[in-house]
Amino acid sequence: MTVMANTYPVMEVFPTLQGEGKFTGHPAYFIRLAGCDVGCSWCDVKESWLVDEFPVLSAYEIAEGAAESGHKLAVITGGEPCMYDLTSLTTALKNRGFQVHLETSGSHPIRGDFDWITLSPKKFKACLEDSYGRANELKVVVVNRHDLVWAKEQAQNVPANTLLYLQPEWSKKERVHQMMVDHLQSLDGEGWLLSEQTHKYLGIR
Repeated sequence: MTVMANTYPVMEVFPTLQGEGKFTGHPAYFIRLAGCDVGCSWCDVKESWLVDEFPVLSAYEIAEGAAESGHKLAVITGGEPCMYDLTSLTTALKNRGFQVHLETSGSHPIRGDFDWITLSPKKFKACLEDSYGRANELKVVVVNRHDLVWAKEQAQNVPANTLLYLQPEWSKKERVHQMMVDHLQSLDGEGWLLSEQTHKYLGIR
């Protein structure tokens, strides 16, 4: 499928509460774009990886749907949304009064006007230097103990005022929770906060 300028493959859109990071609990309209070349083995939305199975909508259509939700916070996620130039989409959303957030691995250039960028780099696809520099919060998903070491390395690449979050991978949370609690209470964990996928505990999307 060829995605034309100012259009985006959309897997799903939905109103919900942000479940992760600094804005946990905030009402938000999620825009999940299809397509991903990162390929996390533990991804909980692997259906978002494929592009051809989902409709391609214009920035105008997506923003109009968002406006109808009544929300004022829009979260663009994926997949990997930065596979696309998001300038037209962020412009359309801002023209309708939205605060626009982005969730990305940072492996592609970040193009668009964002109020908040959540950077969640992955070991198996390099994060761009510019992406590190634009992160408002760094979120590292923890599957094993080495992820805690890797997280510390990643934190050296972001601005000093970037918020730092460790988030247990959902299917491994029982195994890694105590390890993470111990780490966060240690000197090595200084500066880091715990991010839980609270929307999953609540049974919402």
